[in-house]
Amino acid sequence: MPHDGHDHDHEGSELSPLALRVKALESLLVEKGYVDPAALDVLIDTYENKVGPRNGARVVAKAWVDPAYAAWLKRDATSAIVSLGYEGRQGEHMVALFNTPQLHNMVVCTLCSCYPWPVLGLPPAWYKSMPYRSRAVIEPRAVLAEFGLNLPETTEIRVWDSTAEVRYLVIPMRPENTGGLGEDELAALISRDSMIGTALAGAAA
Repeated sequence: MPHDGHDHDHEGSELSPLALRVKALESLLVEKGYVDPAALDVLIDTYENKVGPRNGARVVAKAWVDPAYAAWLKRDATSAIVSLGYEGRQGEHMVALFNTPQLHNMVVCTLCSCYPWPVLGLPPAWYKSMPYRSRAVIEPRAVLAEFGLNLPETTEIRVWDSTAEVRYLVIPMRPENTGGLGEDELAALISRDSMIGTALAGAAA
């Protein structure tokens, strides 16, 4: 499954009726000069990969360095996240899922594409795709392998179905040898995918 983010080129692909309408509207706006395609790509990239995910990364980094905050996040993720200024639609009812060496959490929305916008920004294209939505539940280990994440057989993989009522934020394990790093430096190690559960924290996001 491709997971390289936004792509305007849908030639040869099968689109839903809604996606076709959006594509037609976008083409019309571009044709009339109301929208600059390059600017639109930059805007989408910003919300998919920078602004939104940076919020979630700060939540995770604080949980890594502050045990009291981590405990609050486990008990009441919505309030803990709001305390950092991240709130709004699609983030009213949050649950934090903490990864451990024994348990790896992974999030999917099998019905549509429910996603915690205040902490992760726009959902990536692959998150909304039917292959991910269906296969993540049936064969999560195989799907993770396609993302390049091969977990030990002894690690349980738990899949959580995001809904309109509850949305999830995965708290990845803190990488080893990061004891001397501050929150800002740690946040740079946390990617959007690691907070969905399709990657580990580690390399600079």
